[in-house]
Amino acid sequence: MTESVLPPLPESLRQQLIGVRDNAYAPYSNHPVGALLISESGTVYTGCNVESANYKGLCAEAGAIAALIAHGEREIRTIYVIGPGDGLCTPCGDCRQRIREFAAPDTEIVVVDGQGLPMKCYDMDTLLPDSFGPENLGRTSKMG
Repeated sequence: MTESVLPPLPESLRQQLIGVRDNAYAPYSNHPVGALLISESGTVYTGCNVESANYKGLCAEAGAIAALIAHGEREIRTIYVIGPGDGLCTPCGDCRQRIREFAAPDTEIVVVDGQGLPMKCYDMDTLLPDSFGPENLGRTSKMG
């Protein structure tokens, strides 16, 4: 996959992604983020960032991945990330590693603008080149 391929986001999912971003709790950074992932089974999981007064918080992608895991699934087919504006709101380093843990080589990581329109699409090799994963620890991985 190249970065120029932008998979369509159905209107119902676009609205769900905007809604979860709008539910974020970001009083310190004023930077609400939402994530919507589609699992291998086609189930949709969402998450939003949740900040706390000690400046530690939960990222939107981490929340969506936690929901995926809590429901017994282990593979991300596509994940969409939305921030508050029109600039790219790509996953942070920690979330790139979290996505990597449950991604396949062809998993699509799609960053959308503040209106939920796809801006850029990544695969794991582009988002996190030469990554460290389960196979580096002698475990099986969807990447290897």
